[in-house]
Amino acid sequence: MKNLKKDKLKTLLAIIKKNPSLDIAHFTDKDTPLIELLDEYCYINNYGYQINLTNSSIEESIKQKYKSSSTKIRLFQLKRKSYLLQAKHYDFIFITASIGKDMESDFLKRIYGIIANAGNLIVFIKKENYELRYRWIELLEEHNYVATNTIDNLCDEYDILISKKMHGWGN
Repeated sequence: MKNLKKDKLKTLLAIIKKNPSLDIAHFTDKDTPLIELLDEYCYINNYGYQINLTNSSIEESIKQKYKSSSTKIRLFQLKRKSYLLQAKHYDFIFITASIGKDMESDFLKRIYGIIANAGNLIVFIKKENYELRYRWIELLEEHNYVATNTIDNLCDEYDILISKKMHGWGN
């Protein structure tokens, strides 16, 4: 993820409409340029931003790097039973963490409850791994995410899946 280009990622952030009080969550296992960009973007627009670290080895370095930021940083276990924290619902969830094949379905079920109605899920998938991309598209559909689209020319190394939670769908 280090090769993600900030100017290209800024293009991705254009999907975030300028609304007051948006909340953005990010599941990651690496320090990426996306963290810095989202931190800055959320600060400028007065949005909430929470980084859910799925890798404990980067926790201290991320906390040090963003200690003067309003960004919340939490160590997060993907296998926990519920993802609902502080009854918060996020308008956008970015996923750059590696989610194991055995965990993908449970992850999508658990994350559904923390996405606001009509909220967006944005998943970064290694480019050219068509099996993984189509598996995620099928899983998203299976778990009541709709309007799934792929952005495949924004990043050299990653395809980006964008999917939406629709009001009243699923549980």
